[in-house]
Amino acid sequence: MDAEPEPGSAAVSSPASSPPRSRIWQVRIQWAALVAATALSLSLSTQSGVNALVIGAILLASVVSSIAGFAFSAVCGAMLFHLSNDPVQIVQIMIVCSVANQTAMVWSLKRAIQWRELTVFLIGGAVGLPVGITVLLMLDRHVYTHVLGVFLVLYGCYMLARKPLVIGRQAAAFDIFAGFLGGVTGGAAGFPGAFVTIWCGFKGWNKERQRAMFQPFILIMQVAALTAISLVRHSSGKVGFDRAILLCIPASLLGTTVGMTLYQRLSDNHFARVVNLLMIVSGISYFA
Repeated sequence: MDAEPEPGSAAVSSPASSPPRSRIWQVRIQWAALVAATALSLSLSTQSGVNALVIGAILLASVVSSIAGFAFSAVCGAMLFHLSNDPVQIVQIMIVCSVANQTAMVWSLKRAIQWRELTVFLIGGAVGLPVGITVLLMLDRHVYTHVLGVFLVLYGCYMLARKPLVIGRQAAAFDIFAGFLGGVTGGAAGFPGAFVTIWCGFKGWNKERQRAMFQPFILIMQVAALTAISLVRHSSGKVGFDRAILLCIPASLLGTTVGMTLYQRLSDNHFARVVNLLMIVSGISYFA
């Protein structure tokens, strides 16, 4: 019978059980840089036309949304539209910060991304995106966003009241259809992640694999939607880019870092509950 390792011995605390010292200092430097950059952006906000409360709201929305990996625009928009009278600036802020947040989160999950499986979702998204943009340009936005909002609230409430559901049959056609719906909602409502996130939850995957699937999808669809909409509206020349919104990025990334830290502490069941709660918040935001 092997002897018990003595407290404090190498068997109790091996080098593999804790991160290297260089990694610890790298994380500390990252946190310090983000805090300093956020403080600087707050000090400059009064001179730039960006309300300091807006930066605070972005920080809070980034923390909440990055715990689950989606719904930044829904959480942030629900606050920003009550803090600013410039809707164009608000939309620009949400787009820029959302892309920055998703880029940071996707980069942190890069080793877990299954590109072959993701491609199937992206095929559906590529088909659905032009449909969504057409809906955005041709129909009354309040009609379809209210329908989407009701669906998300009902779905989130239903899933909170029952045990996690896993669907046994996992045909590629369902992945393509989920991606198609994500493309439609991405182009029409700026929310490409809803249906792909829901479908990934039905697969019975752990939290990391789910995020490694729907977050790259969200990022790619956001960039594609922004590019397509910009090309469509290029001839109008009405909407310019306000450089002052770049001051919002440090707070956005700081909030994302906090949220990702909290995410690491969640079990798969707790992660599923957070996802459903954010579905409800997202749905309600469409009525705000």
